[in-house]
Amino acid sequence: MKVLVLNCGSSSIKYKLFDMTSGNVMAQGGIEKIGLPDSFLKLTGKDGKKVILEKNIANHHDGIEFILSVLTDETLGCIKDYKEIDAVGHRVVHGGEKFASSVLLTKEVLDMVVECSDLAPLHNPANLEGIAAMEALIPGIPQVGVFDTAFHQTMPPRAYMYGLPYEYYTKYGIRRYGFHGTSHRYVSKRACEILGVNYEEQKIITAHVGNGGSIAAIMNGKCIDTSMGLTPTEGLLMGTRCGDVDPGAIPFIMNKEHLDANGLMNVFNKKSGVAGLVGGSSDMRDLEAAVEKGDERAIMTLDVYNYRIKKYIGAYAAAMNGCDILVWTGGVGENQWTTRLAVCKDMEYMGMKIDPAKNEGMRGQEMVISTPDSKVTIIVVPTDEEFMIASDTMAILNK
Repeated sequence: MKVLVLNCGSSSIKYKLFDMTSGNVMAQGGIEKIGLPDSFLKLTGKDGKKVILEKNIANHHDGIEFILSVLTDETLGCIKDYKEIDAVGHRVVHGGEKFASSVLLTKEVLDMVVECSDLAPLHNPANLEGIAAMEALIPGIPQVGVFDTAFHQTMPPRAYMYGLPYEYYTKYGIRRYGFHGTSHRYVSKRACEILGVNYEEQKIITAHVGNGGSIAAIMNGKCIDTSMGLTPTEGLLMGTRCGDVDPGAIPFIMNKEHLDANGLMNVFNKKSGVAGLVGGSSDMRDLEAAVEKGDERAIMTLDVYNYRIKKYIGAYAAAMNGCDILVWTGGVGENQWTTRLAVCKDMEYMGMKIDPAKNEGMRGQEMVISTPDSKVTIIVVPTDEEFMIASDTMAILNK
């Protein structure tokens, strides 16, 4: 079975084509700057080198049509006809309380996804455009929706309710939903496969940290808490997102800076986080370089970044009455050994001991980085959300 995985953003489309018989990636790439004059498609060629194809791509329909043409191209492609694609799996950001698992995309399901668009106005409409484009280009092809929020739907009310008037929950659905669910699900299960333990008998904390970041507490195979909330802004300090902030700061900033709601959300989502604190780049590699040069603001910013992660790990260990496995993933979790060390050191009180020699310099590979006598197994697992989406798609079609 060949499954095409699509991740449609507001101005981008990422794709991977899987041969699920072998589990191999047949093709991958992405389109950026949709609707702008300098839009382009970047793909990995058969020789492993990057290829950039510039083209005016007005909308998602044009973008997906371009992707299909490249997949069937004699030189760059890997299939002769796009009808060789058996199914499409879509990343859908917000499923609200309506979806606790991946589903076949029917008209009734799509109507419910539309209803959730108020909760993700930048993401769900783009996801829906990608679904509509595939139906127009390959009519009748089976399509599956895999929701970022679904994995977190097992959270109990004590974890997802806010201390706001209850009517805001019943009228508007204001509660914690969480995101990165597909990644948290993949790495937690994969960690248990690597370690040879029963997934449904473990207390697992997954740290998906990078430009965006979230922590999840997974107890006996079910998510019981996560750091992102109604939107992806809550929780950790991120590349450009502020994370946790006092609600009282909202009207204060609005009055002082003469901002409306949209202006404030732009500050919280695009001008805050690492970029806002350090006063420059949101790239963690740039931040580390500045720390090595002794830049005081950079040192402070990295300290805040690491401390937020440590605090959530401690909180979730308390929530589960312990922790068996800590999983690191995401751009920072997989590659930035200094953050892993800073977070995990001085956690011996809860039985967590990182092995500095195993951890130092380790990037982007599956590896246990705790000491043999550590009660908590610390492991790095590179995430593969696209493979998880493809697997869900195949499983649903096989049913």
